[in-house]
Amino acid sequence: MTPPRRPEFHRRWNPGGVAGVMCSSPPEVALDDEELVARARAGDLEAYELLVARHTASAYRTAVLLGAGPDAEDVIQEAFVKGHRNLSRYRGDSSFRSWLLAIVGNETRNLHRSRSRRDGLVLRAAAADPASEVAGDAAVETVLAGERREALVQALRRLPVRDREVIVCRYFLDLSEDETVTMLGWPRGTVKSRTARALAKLRGLLDREEVRRG
Repeated sequence: MTPPRRPEFHRRWNPGGVAGVMCSSPPEVALDDEELVARARAGDLEAYELLVARHTASAYRTAVLLGAGPDAEDVIQEAFVKGHRNLSRYRGDSSFRSWLLAIVGNETRNLHRSRSRRDGLVLRAAAADPASEVAGDAAVETVLAGERREALVQALRRLPVRDREVIVCRYFLDLSEDETVTMLGWPRGTVKSRTARALAKLRGLLDREEVRRG
């Protein structure tokens, strides 16, 4: 029996202009995510492609920040396919975006396991242009100047993996607390406490780097 053709979702849509991803110009989208999900569940493939068009850039950025590197396109392709297959499991308790990004995160972790290593967060996107993604905390905002960008990247890389994950979700991906709960699969209290501890560690690392540089 011939297996069904895998829809090439993210290779057809690329609203964010992500490098290395083929794109075409999607039509103007007026429907919200919930309406598109309902249509996709009813068998409307175009509705799901519109969802993919809307969230490709976020999915790609998530895969890169979580360490997919050159395999990011394959990761999000697999995530989009799995998302389509499992739409019936999406209950609307969280945003569709955070539900989809959770699948991207799981696929990226599967990639790490297949490589037999845990690289943690590869912050290429942050190094390239953190100012467009990071906001909301003074400890982060104070190091956005170009000459201090590398200090932020290096400090984040020295954080434990879970601390880096919560910082990336809250400040690089700009996810809400509820979305971060969905994305990481942690209890709300864990997200709150981990965020506070991670920011404190980040401040300490940045302060020590500032002292070292004089």
